[in-house]
Amino acid sequence: MTELARLSAVEATRRFRDKSLSPLELMTALIDRCEAINPMVNAFTYTHFERALEEAKAAESRYMKGQSRGSLDGVALAVKDSTAVAGEKSTMGSRLFADNVAQGTDPSTQRLLDAGAIIIAQTTMPEFGEAANCYTPLWGVTRNPWNPVYGPGGSSSGSGVAVAAGMTTIADGSDIGGSIRIPAACCGVVGYKPPFGRNPLGARRTFDPYLHYGPITRTVADAARMQNIMSGVHVEDINSLRDQVILSENPKLDLRGWRIAYSIDLGFYQIDADVRANMLAALDHLRDCGCVVEEVELGWTEEIYLAWKTINALRGSAARNVDDLERWRDQMADYTVDWLQVAADVSSDDVVAAYETQVDMYRRLGPLLEDCHAFICPTNAIPSIEAERSPLDFDIRINGEPAHPIVAEAWWMTYPFNMLSQLPVMSVPSGFAANGVPTGIQIVGRSYDDARVFAIAGALERAIGWDSWLAPIPIEEKT
Repeated sequence: MTELARLSAVEATRRFRDKSLSPLELMTALIDRCEAINPMVNAFTYTHFERALEEAKAAESRYMKGQSRGSLDGVALAVKDSTAVAGEKSTMGSRLFADNVAQGTDPSTQRLLDAGAIIIAQTTMPEFGEAANCYTPLWGVTRNPWNPVYGPGGSSSGSGVAVAAGMTTIADGSDIGGSIRIPAACCGVVGYKPPFGRNPLGARRTFDPYLHYGPITRTVADAARMQNIMSGVHVEDINSLRDQVILSENPKLDLRGWRIAYSIDLGFYQIDADVRANMLAALDHLRDCGCVVEEVELGWTEEIYLAWKTINALRGSAARNVDDLERWRDQMADYTVDWLQVAADVSSDDVVAAYETQVDMYRRLGPLLEDCHAFICPTNAIPSIEAERSPLDFDIRINGEPAHPIVAEAWWMTYPFNMLSQLPVMSVPSGFAANGVPTGIQIVGRSYDDARVFAIAGALERAIGWDSWLAPIPIEEKT
């Protein structure tokens, strides 16, 4: 079971084609693993095991005839609770939407299904995606598969857990402030935020330039395969790009002479010692590849978080979906109520100031990106927080010292690159912290330069070897 669960989509479909493995055999192993692990981590809202087995059997028949449906035929896919799939419930982690059934399927998701992917389960998320920790009044607490004392990050929480624990081969995620990359780092997997417009969004979300839909995988090659399927113009999304970038599943690994800029703290973050050490080790791997690695000063301040918070509060998922705070207050999570209260206090002057901050950010980072091949920083300032900790509990210590109030509130370092949404960003694993929770780094590329991000990620994958990682069974709690 473990070795089959470790297979990438690329390797699995190769074996399906040469008939050394059947889709039914792999799906059965993944379901067995789901049944063994999920009671400990709570990564799923709904499971579709019987249907998945039937579809895997049909895929097996197609492969036997040499007639595979597409490049993901027979591959297990976990989809986030906010992803619309026609005929399936999409609760967004909220009691308010406990009976909400999607009438259509989001475009990027439909492309994965058309390529043969099989939905094995739908995955948990914090209510409306408004937190980096995953508990909801509807679904309870989701836990990190490497250490269940800690959370998996958010908001694509269950997707990160399912991939890391080998309960699915691939998963999807959405990202408005780091919701793909935060759990990718916390769970030790790959998470990609494509540049704005690369992957089409569902019709109700196309107006939000901070929002991105992308892959969560164990390997860079799988992320590339998913991207190649999902990306491209779509009639439902006016922002979807007509120019499609086709990514290599075996990207250039000769990085000699490439210039890499990095910042440990983005100018204002306290950074956990393990996060720092693992990032510096990853940078050493790039030096070994022949890269020229240089630390830079961005001059960014905590005003960046306040600006992102202003915009996200106004057009985030909670604001879009909750029409009456006082009516529904008692039905929602504490953090959801908090976001709605923030939105109620935002003024037009706040919005103008937030956009001015965003412009100033790129005035500093843009020229730097033009002079180098990529920029690297940690994904999160700390490995994770306790699974049951409220996102409103800011009593966080970093290296034994109280965290700065902004860092305690937003310990993830991802949201600046939603504000600069045209930049492609991938979170990749960098190692493990002392508590057993993985850590991650972000590879930030120039606007719409997806390929270089994937090339650097591929080199680091070869050096660090995270493609062989799999959260173990049984999972033991660690303090």
